[in-house]
Amino acid sequence: MAGITAPQRTRRSRKPTGKPNPPIILLTGPEKTGKSYEAARGSGSELIGMTYWIEIGGSEGTADYYGRVPGADYEIVPHDGSYQDILDAIRWVNAQPRVDGKPNMLVIDSMTSLWDMLSDEIAMYARNRAIRKAQRNRSRVPTLDDPVVIDSDLWNRAKDRWGEVLWLLRRHQGPCLLLARTEIVTAFENDKPTRNTTRKVKAEKNLGAAVDAIVDLHAIGEAWLTGVRTLHMEIQPGETQRFNDFTVDTLLRRLGLQDAAESRSASELRPDADLQEHGQQSQQSAPRQSAGARQAPSLTGEQAAALIRDALMHPTDPEKALIDVREDHGRRTLRSVTTETAWGVMSADDLINKSLEHLKTKAEQAKAGQDGGEQQAPTSRAGGEEEAPTDTDEADQVGEETPPPPDPAEEPPPPEQPEEISEAEEPQDLPRRRPAESKQVNKVMAVLLTEAEIQARILGMAMQEHLEPISGPDEGAPPPMTKLRTYVIEHRPMVIGLLEERGERDIASAYRLAGKPELKIAEMFATLYTDLATVG
Repeated sequence: MAGITAPQRTRRSRKPTGKPNPPIILLTGPEKTGKSYEAARGSGSELIGMTYWIEIGGSEGTADYYGRVPGADYEIVPHDGSYQDILDAIRWVNAQPRVDGKPNMLVIDSMTSLWDMLSDEIAMYARNRAIRKAQRNRSRVPTLDDPVVIDSDLWNRAKDRWGEVLWLLRRHQGPCLLLARTEIVTAFENDKPTRNTTRKVKAEKNLGAAVDAIVDLHAIGEAWLTGVRTLHMEIQPGETQRFNDFTVDTLLRRLGLQDAAESRSASELRPDADLQEHGQQSQQSAPRQSAGARQAPSLTGEQAAALIRDALMHPTDPEKALIDVREDHGRRTLRSVTTETAWGVMSADDLINKSLEHLKTKAEQAKAGQDGGEQQAPTSRAGGEEEAPTDTDEADQVGEETPPPPDPAEEPPPPEQPEEISEAEEPQDLPRRRPAESKQVNKVMAVLLTEAEIQARILGMAMQEHLEPISGPDEGAPPPMTKLRTYVIEHRPMVIGLLEERGERDIASAYRLAGKPELKIAEMFATLYTDLATVG
């Protein structure tokens, strides 16, 4: 598809510096081949200012013991074993200043234990998900002996958490030494096992592509350089060399650490979930601009209401104009914008849904009047007043179309049945709810729906799936307020337990003391989910 050919911002090219990055080294090998020993001995290199050691797993417990290795000079960085605290330990190391102008080295022992921990986390989460699903469907709850399938979305989540660790390692302004265990596995050819065996690193499969050098220790004193990215030594691409008299200090010198830049040069990708290019519009977007859906990097409540009002007043197709507003700005942006309308306080996305429903209702009413050739009977409002009938016959005579629906920010739709009702049958002649009281009910309903959305995200399911036990027969309609309030309160202990398992103890403590309902629920979870719409 044709696009814009002119550059959208000013750029300045530069010459390459020719300096290597501070290397990230992967030291692999079977158990008891000297990986931790070589890391401890390499911590005393003259190229290093200070070495910080993060031990993950604790099954070997060699960090303290190997401090007596000749030439070892490192400090152990403690953590509580959780993923978030390990991340914070890496952040702390990255923030430490250089010693005597020399870069600091980070040692992680081991990446195998880190990947095992992430795999165990998603396995536990998959089992909890299966238990919740069985309880919801009133079927047999799986036992510890029953196998549970780990869905692909959980594996993607583990890879995202693994990628965040590598992202922090690339921000370290010095060399990183990563230790990982290898195992002997059967070699496959054309997806079929062979008689041969091969070595496989027991970690996330893309770890080798993320490092600058890979050294495989086959036995004590036997090292092989299986992959390297350097111009400081003679080696052919894909070549495996025997590394005689291997030491970490020798490897750092061959990788050019003495000539390396002070910080690593990294070009990160930034995926856009809305698939929108800033400042770029194709020819197909021209009709949308005439409908009033102006593209902007951010929206206020007033701007969103104006866009929706303009779309509703579109002369030929207001429904398409509303859909164009949603496509141009994205659901995430519209959900984060709060608008005040005669229908109550709601997000811009909910306001579009409400407007589309209103257009559909008006169209059905107009079609029913045209087919029957009769005027609609007056409809009774909640307070006993009557609406005037819609004279469709007269509109047909003058050749006019059904007028567009009213502006949601100025004229409210016909009053709906109050949502906060008991399950028992109630009298139909209820008094009209005062505007302030109706606005308060809408505010409480929006807060409860926000809390239900947060719970669904933490439980790893869609909001519709989460609210399925209390949803009515109408698809997409929210459950009654009293049912929804009781439902979210009953699920709070389960959500609090999952938050504590993830290490979000502060949020879990605040959620444990939350009100019923909690009006500040969006602010409470703002650090986890930035796209939640706040209710004022």
